[in-house]
Amino acid sequence: MGRARGGRLLPVLAALFVALLLISGCAAEGEDEEGSPVPAEEPEAPMEDKEKAALYAAIGSFVGKAWNGSGLFPDPCGQTPIQGVSCDLFNGVWYPTVVSIGPVLDNSLQCAPDARFSPQLFDLRRLKSLTFYACFPAANPTTIPAASWDKLSGTLETLEFRSNPGLSGAIPASLGRLASLRSLVLVDNNLTGAVPSELGGLAKLRRLVLSGNGLSGPVPATLGNNNPQLRRLDNEQLLIVDMSKNSLTGSLPPSLGGLKGLLKMDLSNNRLDGRIPPELAGLESLTLLDLRNNSLTGGLPDFVLAMPALQDLLLSSNPLLGGTLMQRGWEKMASLATLDLSNVGLAGAIPESMAAMPRLRFLALDHNRLSGTVPAKLAALPSIGAMYLNGNNLTGALEFSARFYQRMGSRFASWDNPGLCTAETAGGAPTGVAVCKDAQDPPRVGVRDGMDGGGRRPEASSSLPASSSSSAMVAVLWWSVLAQGMAMAL
Repeated sequence: MGRARGGRLLPVLAALFVALLLISGCAAEGEDEEGSPVPAEEPEAPMEDKEKAALYAAIGSFVGKAWNGSGLFPDPCGQTPIQGVSCDLFNGVWYPTVVSIGPVLDNSLQCAPDARFSPQLFDLRRLKSLTFYACFPAANPTTIPAASWDKLSGTLETLEFRSNPGLSGAIPASLGRLASLRSLVLVDNNLTGAVPSELGGLAKLRRLVLSGNGLSGPVPATLGNNNPQLRRLDNEQLLIVDMSKNSLTGSLPPSLGGLKGLLKMDLSNNRLDGRIPPELAGLESLTLLDLRNNSLTGGLPDFVLAMPALQDLLLSSNPLLGGTLMQRGWEKMASLATLDLSNVGLAGAIPESMAAMPRLRFLALDHNRLSGTVPAKLAALPSIGAMYLNGNNLTGALEFSARFYQRMGSRFASWDNPGLCTAETAGGAPTGVAVCKDAQDPPRVGVRDGMDGGGRRPEASSSLPASSSSSAMVAVLWWSVLAQGMAMAL
């Protein structure tokens, strides 16, 4: 009887055991350790074989035949990503959207000595950003392909070639077909020829940087968005134009004044001539205007005083510019931080109204033909960190305090002004300027004898050299102001 009872219990116990297993399995699948629901894993999104093959072929043509992309990165948009390649989902399918080649990181893709462009590059149908850094050395002369860019016209937004001394030849006019392009950066390469006028037809372009090449010819007039063929929206205006460090010639096109949203214009270190067009007065958002090291003429335009957003005005080393400093209106330039007018052929007096610029940190008026006395109020500029007045025909007595000279140090220069002297001050005096023999009888204008405080000409000018980019000058200025602030704090 006991056996019969035990025989009936065995099926019941077995059923309970199976039920417990099922319950625990469901709990493990539907909840985590804290009892929270866990979403079921979705299958990985696929990547088309054709797109994957194009990616492997395109990269392989740059990094070398020995690169085994399919073996090393069988799932380039998933479990085995490639450094420098990013992907996005479109309709549930992965596509490469960013390709960056060059020694940016330790494990970045780097070009082989015989790197070349592959036609498969243009088969990446969703490519948004394409960047090459230090990819083409001088030993591997390469040109930018002229064909097939139209295949990327609907997707490519960023195209960059940086520091490629072997990248030579012309900028292809076919880049003007990249209708979605927002940033074109071709910096420090060896590109030559003219800037294609077709680039002016890129209606969505916001940044155009072509600096550090061997480009020649004029600045394209098509860049101005007053071209009736272009209908730029407020959020699709050109913001940066940088064609510095080339060999561009001719005058500045008046159409540049149509770039109403422009923030930065850098055309320094070229061979431009002619007057600065008055149409630039329409650039109400401009913060930087850098035209250094050219052959511009016609004087300093009055309209710069009506550009309230301007922070950096750099016109130095245009020896034929000439003209005089405006005697009134400098107080309107409330945002101006850097004013570089050295070696531009200025004549006349330094206006006292220049002391009304509250944010001015750097003032360079050296190596001109300025005359008259130095306004004492310049020392009261609240933000001034560097001031260069050397190499002019200034006369009279400098009426700055000893504390001013101590604070400025080598960042103030007034030597090589034969008629200029300084009142004898205890504890500080400008280098290279003689002490006035009689405060009522400053020295007469005569031959520049180049004497320091005792009489010797300083061995070197403290004026900042014209750098290859405006950012270098601003960086030096900020370091000077920082050092000044630390010294005062101590």
